[in-house]
Amino acid sequence: MKPLMIVVLTLLGGFAVAPSHAQLQIFACEPEWGSLAKEIGGNDVSVFNATTAKQDAHHVEARPGLIAKLRQADLVVCTGAELEVGWMPMLLRQAGNAKVQTNQPGYFEAASFVERLEIPQQVDRSMGDIHAAGNPHIHTDPRRIAIVASKLAERLAQIDPPNAAAYQTRQDAFAKRWQQAIQAWSAKAEPLKGVRFASHHREWVYLYDWLGIQDAGTLEPKPGVPPTASHLATLKDALARAPARAVIRSPFEDPRPSEWLARETGTHAVLLPYTVGGTPVATDLFTLFDETIALLMGAST
Repeated sequence: MKPLMIVVLTLLGGFAVAPSHAQLQIFACEPEWGSLAKEIGGNDVSVFNATTAKQDAHHVEARPGLIAKLRQADLVVCTGAELEVGWMPMLLRQAGNAKVQTNQPGYFEAASFVERLEIPQQVDRSMGDIHAAGNPHIHTDPRRIAIVASKLAERLAQIDPPNAAAYQTRQDAFAKRWQQAIQAWSAKAEPLKGVRFASHHREWVYLYDWLGIQDAGTLEPKPGVPPTASHLATLKDALARAPARAVIRSPFEDPRPSEWLARETGTHAVLLPYTVGGTPVATDLFTLFDETIALLMGAST
């Protein structure tokens, strides 16, 4: 075979195995949405998580690296409900990516598709870190994740029509597995119904709503305001009258207040993963809830 023909055939062979199009670039504001995007997007997407489980998504530095990633994105997936209001608008302005601005199909806010709890009648700065759109921590309820997953599949199909069928197929498979998992988690957590838990911040409202857990109070005197000695003392007295099974916190929260309160009240201090990556076990959405239920049940024995 002549050398020129070999070169031509080699080139043709390379074209034959090349992908028909580049992967969709997804910028996920939080790990839970990055994990969900990967479940539905599969190999058709490349996912970048802007934050980790060790970071409070309320407070993120708008770093140059995040701006660069956002500039390349085809789709942004955030929680919304003002969770990222302190940093995402700045990133969007600096990136200058027209596809992912807030009024474009390339911008997706999960909280806009589900019923939100704790929507205040009025908001002022004296109330602490109150969100006018309601409590943003929707991902602690897997039922709401199921709704978001369906909407995310629709959005992926909208901005990437050639892979619409693949996104829907993965969404159908995820929805089936997810509903089965919800049933199993709900059954396992049945003994938690009516049990009282205290928490560092009000990020567990949706988890409580799902499992029927009773809120025994928060260590923060107001949302977003660090625990104070006087408030902890008041909460300690309240728990002496109506005990809680445990005091729970997230990986990015200071462990000292919850550990102090647990010692003073003779209960458990429990670190929940909160999101994907929050503990070594919680490596995806399924193991996130496996771990959460296991830790809550362990605190209740």
